[in-house]
Amino acid sequence: MVKYLFPDNWIKYRQTPALLDNLTKASAAVLSLKNIPYQRSWVDQLQIVQLKREVAGTSKIEGAEFTDKELDAAMSETPEQLHTRSQRQAASATKAYRWIQGLPLDRPIDSSLVFEIHRLIITNADDDHCEPGVLRGKDVHVSFGNPLHRGAEGGEECEKAFNGLCAAMKNEFQAHNVLIQALACHYHFAAMHPFCDGNGRTARALEAAILRRVGLKDTLFIAMSNYYYEEKNKYLRSLASVRAASHDLTDFLVFGLKGIELQCNKLFEEIKKNVSKAIFKNTALDLYQRLRSPRKSVIAKRHWVLLTLLIEKEKYEFDKMYNETFATYKDLKNPMEAFIRDLNYLVELGAIWVEKIEEGRNFRIHIVLEWPTRITESDFYKIAKNMPKRKTLIFR
Repeated sequence: MVKYLFPDNWIKYRQTPALLDNLTKASAAVLSLKNIPYQRSWVDQLQIVQLKREVAGTSKIEGAEFTDKELDAAMSETPEQLHTRSQRQAASATKAYRWIQGLPLDRPIDSSLVFEIHRLIITNADDDHCEPGVLRGKDVHVSFGNPLHRGAEGGEECEKAFNGLCAAMKNEFQAHNVLIQALACHYHFAAMHPFCDGNGRTARALEAAILRRVGLKDTLFIAMSNYYYEEKNKYLRSLASVRAASHDLTDFLVFGLKGIELQCNKLFEEIKKNVSKAIFKNTALDLYQRLRSPRKSVIAKRHWVLLTLLIEKEKYEFDKMYNETFATYKDLKNPMEAFIRDLNYLVELGAIWVEKIEEGRNFRIHIVLEWPTRITESDFYKIAKNMPKRKTLIFR
């Protein structure tokens, strides 16, 4: 068993090329995410997804098992309505992260904040065997990991390690990049395991609280626990490597900074997609509203129905799309023919593209979100001029 050793330096690492490269890329990814324009409503929806990923990740790392439906219930129901420990842990984690999202950015990362996070993580989940917000007492020991590690000895050593980390976060941590501070706090808390249970979950929540200081606040929260769960073996190996190297943080920093870069870029791409969808809608609406003839206006309304559906889902099977838009076509002489003709116009416009998946009429229709950057007004009106005459082009 690997015993806990009190650090001689709380934030020790080597400025290797890999670390400096990952720090540069992570910092750039954070900056890009902070500066991308967005509507609050988009990000509010994305944050629900991010929180779900975070809660699922931090719970599953500890061995919790639940379906997506059970997780949804855990994030919305009261503790009395939840039947499994895994669900109760997820519910408590949700409460902790929502509390963190509301913290003032100048709130000190001190013992009172750590105790409150742990209290939220444990209450109604593991408080039958772990007192929320209370350090391990004398002769109360914990072991974890593979190879097996022991946290700080319960009692005096545990209290000394915990107070030492809190003091370091207030003092020597401040000379380092905030991303490094967040990962260093995560590691040291996990290494000492100051509580009877919930140490890993609390360490990851503390990391999230510190990451808010670089601007990843309530509207730009990234699900680092989702990364740790997806890379669980590397995550645990990097933590063990740091412990074996007398708390030299280099390996975990390289691993964690890569995760920050990846998670920021994922959220950036999701926000960027929403920006593209908004631009697509505005462009299509502006161009179609200029069509004056009654017949073209009717066709334009049908196109708008198809495009609106595709913008939301991004792709559709042919038959499913026809069924979902049938109300738009049912009063026409030949609904299917009109549906196919409208799709063909949109293909010629470049607004959609069609993938043939097998013989017969099995197609998948895709939106082209880059369309507003490619279409010109003259091209649009040239194609629109032939709208009532266009014959079948793609669908045979």
